[in-house]
Parts: sequence; C-alpha cells; structure tokens
Amino acid sequence: MLTRVYVYGFLNKEDLKECLRLEEEAKQRDHRKLGKDLEIFMMHDLIGKGLPIWLPNGFLLRRALSDYIMDKELSLGYQHVMTPSLGSINLYKTSGHWEHYQEDMFPSMKRDNETYVLRPMNCPHHMMIYKSFMHSYKDLPIRIAEIANDFRFEASGNLCGIERARAFTQNDAHIFCRPDQIKQEIQNVINLILDAYKDFGFKNYTFRLSLRDENNAEKYFGNDELWVKSENALREILQSSGAKFYEAKGEAAFYGPKIDVQVKSAIGHDVTLSTVQLDYQLPERFELEFTNEQNMRVRPVVIHRAIFGSLDRFVAFLLEETKGNLPVWLNPVQVKLLTVSEKNIDYAKQIEAKLRLNKIRVSADVTNESVGKKIRNAVMEKTPYILVLGDKESSEGSVAVRERGSKDTVSMSFDEFEKMLNNVIANKQ
Repeated sequence: MLTRVYVYGFLNKEDLKECLRLEEEAKQRDHRKLGKDLEIFMMHDLIGKGLPIWLPNGFLLRRALSDYIMDKELSLGYQHVMTPSLGSINLYKTSGHWEHYQEDMFPSMKRDNETYVLRPMNCPHHMMIYKSFMHSYKDLPIRIAEIANDFRFEASGNLCGIERARAFTQNDAHIFCRPDQIKQEIQNVINLILDAYKDFGFKNYTFRLSLRDENNAEKYFGNDELWVKSENALREILQSSGAKFYEAKGEAAFYGPKIDVQVKSAIGHDVTLSTVQLDYQLPERFELEFTNEQNMRVRPVVIHRAIFGSLDRFVAFLLEETKGNLPVWLNPVQVKLLTVSEKNIDYAKQIEAKLRLNKIRVSADVTNESVGKKIRNAVMEKTPYILVLGDKESSEGSVAVRERGSKDTVSMSFDEFEKMLNNVIANKQ
C-alpha cells in the first residue's frame, strides 16, 4: 500500500496560522457546501457528473440575475433571442470549433443522415441570425444577446460544483459593428461591466489583455495581419480608457484576442468573470456582410462579450464571496414570516399576500414548532428579514423585524417595513 502525504513548510508559526485560517475560511466559503445547505442546486452521479440541477431557491436566484442583466441590456439597445442547444456539425466546422475545440465538445450524434453536436458556444447561431438578413451601414451596430445553455465535456478532474460544470448557462452577446464603431462599442461594454460590478460591490479586480501565443500557432486560426490588428485595437482601447491592465500570451480565444476581467475572490483566487473579445475571423468564415456608404458589400466586425460569464460560475463566486449571505435583492427568500401560534396564521397569510403583490420573495413558517426553533432555522437559511407575528402584531397591524446578522427585534408598522424593504432592494443592498 502506498500513502500519499502532503507536507507544508513555513518559515514561522505566524505563516502556519495564517495558512490554517485561510484553509478554514475556504471551507466555510465553499460554494458546493453552501449550495447544498441553502438548497440552491444539487448533483447526483445518476444524473451525470458535472450536470447540476437548480432547485427552487437556485432558480429564483438565477431568475433575479437574468432579469437584472437583461433589463440592463434592453436599456442599451440589445435584442434578445433564443437559439437551440445543439446544431449541425457543419455549423461548427464553419465556425472552426470542430477543428480547434473538438476535445472540449461532446461527441457528435447521427440521425437520419444528419450529424449534430451539443453546442459549447453560441456565436455560430448568432452569426447565422445576422447572416439571414440584409444589413446597411446605417443598421449597425446590431447587438444580439441570449441567456443560453451550453455544454462542454470538461475532464472529470476539472469538475468543481457549478464553478466548472459540463452544462452551464452563459450571459452571452455578440455585437456586429463597423470598424469605426469598435472603440465606442467596446468602451460601452466596459462601462456595462463596471456598472454591474458597482451594483454587486466588486472592487478588487483588474483587466487582462489575453493574446495569442505566436509559438503555438496551430491553436489559432486566421492570418497574422488580422491578429495584430485586433490585438493592437484592444490594447489601444485599454490604454485610452486609463484602465489598469496586464498582458497574457496564450490566453486568447482561438479566433481572436480578448479583454478578461480578473476578480480577486475573498480567499485570494483570481477568477475570470467578464470577457470582451474582438473578432475579425468569424465574419470571414461565415461571409457576413453589410453595404457601406458606396453601396459595396463589406465585412462587419464582431465583438463577443459576457458580463457574468456563465450564470453558474457567477453564482458560485457570489456564494463564496458572501458566505451565502446574498444581498437582499438577490436572495431567493427575502422575508421569512414566523407565527407565534395558530391564532396568528390568518394575519401571516395577509402579510404574505401583500408582500407577494409587491413582488417580494417571501415564505411563511406556520408550523407548531417553538418561535425559538423557527428563528434558528431562518437564521441558518440566511434569510435577510425575519418577521415574528404574534397577538400584538396581529392586533396592531405591525411586524417584529429581525435583520440578518442582528439578534435584536424591532417593532414597526407593516407599511414602514415594506417601505424600508423596497428602498433596500431598489438600492441593490
């Protein structure tokens, strides 16, 4: 029998203590444990490795994220679509994925003399949407967005909860624009990223300019001229924006360079959340066109961008950053109602109905358990607001409010509580 032993060496006891502290902190923040405890998602080998199932709490959280980003995109002129989760193998041969990305894709499926693959990315579908219509220079930019399900065959050793799974959902978009619009469109995307990070309270991040590795040319397609052109364009945009960034060779997508936003997690990891990619290659491969001012057919440029990256990885990051104490506006259950006795159930139902009418996510515990146990359960569920409803509250039309992280209970009218809650949600607290 062989036993593997891991040995850590430290220069002093203080370094050892700090390492042990960080290990314990990482355990408490592990999204896999939090996801199970808070009933966000589940996984089972009988379903398949790397295939998460989102439970009711997880669905509410995903919906809140989806609504948030789609509302932002709609206000910025994006058009949302829905495309199939698979496509013809010829679609992915045209895009270059089958040649350059096949090892990360699920095997092809043959039916009725046709061959299909589960899609790893959404860009080929969006290219075909653009290609199906005639476009003038006056129409551009065209911004096509989708909350899309994708599939990649990650190696078993790489799987990590919903942070790295085989089925995931991307907050994806493709901007088809003229060359003279590139700088403004990418700056608009960066502004959207920064706007979102402000709402989520992300402050510790940096930009990475991800370039190709010229010494490993077989990983990429396209000619050198287009690569140099696109890499220089992204570099100039970052320089002119004043953003702090560093360059990383070998981190580009196979079809183009990109700007990745590296966010430092609470336990010191660098996590890529958002990405912006400049692509001259796919418009060539799909023969995309628009008519310019001289009525000549010319190629557009495509900007690939994802603000959240995948919703799955974003949720994993949020759970670990907050230890599951999600901000009120995102929490699956924002208010928990606890009755003192059966006499208070009718009042609890009235409060529940009013909150639901106000689009507040609320649940009620009207069991015969003691109030103390009900409170302990709600605290373990990390509910932002607990309302204890007894005879006094029922007769006065008031609520006894206990805020997450506090042991104090404050009495106020229901109207006062509802106004305060609406303000907290509106300010993304």
